[in-house]
Amino acid sequence: MLNTLTRPMGLLAILAAATVGQAVAAGDLTPRPQAAPEVAAHEALGPWQIRLRALGVITNDSGHVNGIDGSDLSYSDTIIPELDISYFFTDNIAAELVLGTTYANIDAAGSIDGLGKVGKAWLLPPTLTLQYHFTDFGAFEPYVGAGINYTLFYNQSDKGAFSDLDVKNEFGAALQVGFDYMVDEHWGVNLDVKKLFLEPEWKANLGGAPLSGKAKLDPWLIGAGMTYRF
Repeated sequence: MLNTLTRPMGLLAILAAATVGQAVAAGDLTPRPQAAPEVAAHEALGPWQIRLRALGVITNDSGHVNGIDGSDLSYSDTIIPELDISYFFTDNIAAELVLGTTYANIDAAGSIDGLGKVGKAWLLPPTLTLQYHFTDFGAFEPYVGAGINYTLFYNQSDKGAFSDLDVKNEFGAALQVGFDYMVDEHWGVNLDVKKLFLEPEWKANLGGAPLSGKAKLDPWLIGAGMTYRF
């Protein structure tokens, strides 16, 4: 009698164990839900970036007066505040518009050095560059760029024996290299160097005699400041 009862009980235990084993195996094969990948900080931000820099404008002291051999010109260097606005089309490609204004004192040099000061001109050189940003170096984000500059000359004044100074507005090419070092997802520090190729025509009168020539400014723009992304 005991053996008769024991056999069904053993069969039930075997079946129960097999059922539990299948359930465990099925559970192992069921894919577990994966945690959503974290969104990269730069993807979570909008496409805009602004920078405020202190900018050194270092001109190339070169130029000439037409028809006077050995004539030359020199210009003053300045430090100014500068604002730029960038728009990121992708993580790597951005456009940057640079805004700032400065002035240049123009002096005669070379064979006409004795003529002294020619005049002073304010200039507004908005510059638009297309940039490539490297994104493989963590918080350190270098970039290169190239674009176009259009410089407007205004508030021009004469000095010394010169009168009617007129420096013409001019287009020029621009090259750029720099980097941002991001402290967090919004704020960073920036160092930027641009080269503008700017050689406007100019004219003035000297004692009633008309003069003309070319002012080869070709400035370096060296800036350092803060970056904000949003």
